[in-house]
Order: sequence, then structure tokens, then C-alpha cells
Amino acid sequence: MRADRVFAYGAAAGLLGDLLLGDPRRGHPVAVFGRAAGAVEQVLWRDDRGRGALHTAVCVGGATALAALARRAVRPSPAASVALTAAATWAVVGGTTLGREARAIGSALAAGDVEVARERLPHLCGRDPQALDSDGIARAVVESVAENTSDAVVGALVWGAVGGAPGLVAFRAVNTLDAMVGHKSPKYRRYGWASARLDDVAGWPGARLTAVLATVAGGAPRSAARAWRTDARKHPSPNAGPVEASFAGALGVRLGGTLSYAGRVEHRPVLNGDGRAVAVADIERAVRLSRRVGWLALGACAVGRTLVGRAAARRRGAGA
Repeated sequence: MRADRVFAYGAAAGLLGDLLLGDPRRGHPVAVFGRAAGAVEQVLWRDDRGRGALHTAVCVGGATALAALARRAVRPSPAASVALTAAATWAVVGGTTLGREARAIGSALAAGDVEVARERLPHLCGRDPQALDSDGIARAVVESVAENTSDAVVGALVWGAVGGAPGLVAFRAVNTLDAMVGHKSPKYRRYGWASARLDDVAGWPGARLTAVLATVAGGAPRSAARAWRTDARKHPSPNAGPVEASFAGALGVRLGGTLSYAGRVEHRPVLNGDGRAVAVADIERAVRLSRRVGWLALGACAVGRTLVGRAAARRRGAGA
């Protein structure tokens, strides 16, 4: 079976698995990787960029090598190849859990239970919940849904289209390491530098595809495109900027502003300043947009993988 079909069938099955099953309660492969990466950190940590780069190379390289060995082992069997891609996709994407956590917070806010919403917010993002009122929590949830649509779904599919199961695993390993050590705390400012920069590079194509698809699927393409064009570069993250700006325009809301994160206060530029303030009902709208973007990304990545494969086959035929 051709590689493009293996990816298309396997990734579709993996997304369906995520939709039907969500993440496992125990023994999640990403959690297992996180524990292994934490053990490596205990051995390697120094306040040094070189040690941090070695940590990144060991963890990402090790996970990717294991996936590559698994792919090589199943290559003679098309069914096993599809199954491996499906399992890897299910393991690394997190769209269903993202939507479930966002909706749980939205339900608490709709019921007027801000304290419950504050308790659940750390399951979704690293904001300081005690510093947020109901409107601030709703905005944080919408921003997290937008950013994680790229990080937890679209980016993984892009690298799956490029490299199959090893690409899926490599992207999730990079993204997980960035969450663990890539933030600008005193402990990780130097040690996590390599993980943070690698995450910026790996997330670049997925973030742009997410922004394109949010613009197309959000119901307000002109507003989304305008917000992306004018406001994305104001965001401190090169990848979260296009995603959050396009979601803000597509939903007709304002994102950005003051937030408290990891013990520090940040004053971020407003994205889509012509929009209205985020309301609790916008959480459900953001989740639905995220779901549409995820399935459109599967189609776009499958088509792109097929076109690249056919072009490569034509070049080989012409050179024969």
C-alpha cells in the first residue's frame, strides 16, 4: 500500500478513535514519555544551553527512533502499517480531551460556579486562575482552545503527513518537552532554550494551516483574515499569534490583553480589537470551530501527502 494511503487511512482511524474514546485515564503514551523525559532531566540538568540541547536530542531522538523501528517492523503488512499510524495518531492528538475540558469549564461558568471553573482551568492551560473573573476565564479558555487546536491536532497531522508515525511521535515529543522545560522560568531559561526553539520550528507549518482553516471554516473569513494579517505579529509567540488572531476574527471576539502566567503578569496586545468581549457561549463556538479545523486539516494533509507522492513518482519515472 502506498505511503499516502497508509497515512490517510491510519490518521482518519486515529482521529475517530480520539473522537470515540478520548485520552486513556491511565498509561497515556504522552504521560509515559513525560515521565521518561523527567528522568533524563534529573540526570542532565545544569543551567546550561548545551545540557538542555542534549536533553532535547535524547528525548526527541529516542522517541522518534522507537517509532521508526516500529514502522520498519510493520512495513511488510499494509494492515499493520495502517494500524500503527492509527495508534500513533490516537496517542498524540488531543482534540476530544481539549473540547471536553473547555466545555466543562464553560458549563461551570454558565451555572455561575466560578470557583469550579477556576479549579478546572489548570487542566487546560497554565494561567493563574485566582487572578481571573468569569470573563477572564472564558477568554483564557477560548485562547487555549485556539492554540491547542494547532498544538494538539493540526501540527501533529502535518508532521504525520511528512513522516508517518515517526513524524507524529516526533512532533508530540517536541511539543511535550516545550511544555515541560520550554518556559522562561529561572530554572529553564537556559536549559529549556533548545526545546522552546525546536517547538517554534516544528509548530510553524501547523500554526499557519490552522489559521488558514479557521479563516475558511469560521463563518467570517474577511474578519479572520484581517485579524491574522494585522494582529498576529503583535503576539509574543510566532505560532500562537496567527492561530489566536484568526480564531478571534472568525468568532468575532477580542483576545489578548493582561494575563497572569507562571507567577508573572503579561500585558499582551489585543487581537481583533474590533470584536466584542468573550462571552461564556463563545467557548462552545470555539470548540466547534476547533473540531471543524481538525477534520479539515486531516483532509488537507492527506491531499498534500498524495500530491507530493505523485510528484515524486513522476520524477522517478522521468529519470528512469
